[in-house]
Amino acid sequence: MFTYYLTPWIRWDRGAELPDQAVLVDLASRRFFFFWIEIWPHEFYFIAGLLIMAGLGLFLFTSAMGRVWCGYTCPQTVWTDLFIATERWIEGDRNARVRLWNAKWDVRKLRLRLTKFAVWLLIGLATGGAWVFYFTDAPTLLVNLINGTAHPVAYTTMAFLTVSTVFFGGIAREQICIYACPWPRIQAAMMDEDTITIGYRSWRGEPRKHSDAITKETPQGDCIDCMACVNVCPVGIDIRDGQQMECITCGLCIDACDDIITKIGKPRGLVDYLSLDDEDAERKGQPTKRVWQHILRPRTLIYSSLWSIVGLGLVVALFIQSDIDMTVAAVRNPTYVVLSDGTIRNVYEIRLRNKHGETRPFELSVTSDAALQIDVQGQASGDDVVNVPADSTYLVRVFVSAAAQTPASTVVRTAMRFWVVDTINDDRAHDDTYFNGTGGT
Repeated sequence: MFTYYLTPWIRWDRGAELPDQAVLVDLASRRFFFFWIEIWPHEFYFIAGLLIMAGLGLFLFTSAMGRVWCGYTCPQTVWTDLFIATERWIEGDRNARVRLWNAKWDVRKLRLRLTKFAVWLLIGLATGGAWVFYFTDAPTLLVNLINGTAHPVAYTTMAFLTVSTVFFGGIAREQICIYACPWPRIQAAMMDEDTITIGYRSWRGEPRKHSDAITKETPQGDCIDCMACVNVCPVGIDIRDGQQMECITCGLCIDACDDIITKIGKPRGLVDYLSLDDEDAERKGQPTKRVWQHILRPRTLIYSSLWSIVGLGLVVALFIQSDIDMTVAAVRNPTYVVLSDGTIRNVYEIRLRNKHGETRPFELSVTSDAALQIDVQGQASGDDVVNVPADSTYLVRVFVSAAAQTPASTVVRTAMRFWVVDTINDDRAHDDTYFNGTGGT
């Protein structure tokens, strides 16, 4: 949570002409900055790769430990816990909150409720504020927000995120996990008998204190039916009924059960992390598997391998990406023109991409089996060096000519390659295209 709030304020020096915010989604310039990494629109495959890795990671953790993501790291769970902690701090423990809920409206109830919602709104505002700071320079936006000069989109976004955060975390709470989140419906496909998740050792706990079996003089199990595990469950299920879709594997029922069962002098672990295989083995008095045997199995190894392959591919792509690039598009209207001396001319629009934090001189050239001459629009003949601004794409129009009655001018198409060279460090890039001639007409 603190990482979420603090990250927009971290500075990172990229040069005088680039933003110094470490993590920035610059929609105006269509850039994503992450410390030393800069992602351009044409490099969206990095984002796609990260999303694939996130999905594979979720599959891996679920197959190994159940819904551990939902119980410990999901933003919905984290913010719900924060709102509940605030409610407990203001209104008291569960019993006090129930009494307050059932009490008639008076000054005290109104004061506590207004205080709680005021704090909740501040938490929601901080959440929305932290989010918009990722999309522009955080210190500048903060000053503009205070002065009332920020763009209306910023205020609208913060208002929407504030209200939605309060609703999701403070009011809807676990209903989002049960009814809105799609993951409970998918998780079963990732889990099997070896998945370590929260379970109830029914062979040890049954029959319960208030069950019908007790009246028939059957020895009572360890479960005294105190309902502590049910009372602390954020999604309101009874873990003693077995694995259920709503369980988010938060472990609160384990802590509650261990606390009660220790007080009555019984062994801990009546509700605990275990797999279906282990529960069956314990019931039969057989040895159980070690934790690593549950985790290192074909399903998790496949997910781990796929996750590693995608991650390695992204790392390789990150290190081989060039700081300069170019794309060439031929102007097709007309395909070519014939000058007064019979020279055939083609026109191309070239986009030069400079990812450096300073203006760089790029030299253009063309190679082909035929003799071709290149000229940059707006520059003297023979001047093929273009100054491309820092961290930007620069469009230039280039004329390529072939003298009359030469092979390039008399055939329909001639293959050629444009080159761009950074004259400071000799980095280069190229793009292939064709020169259009008369075809002998």
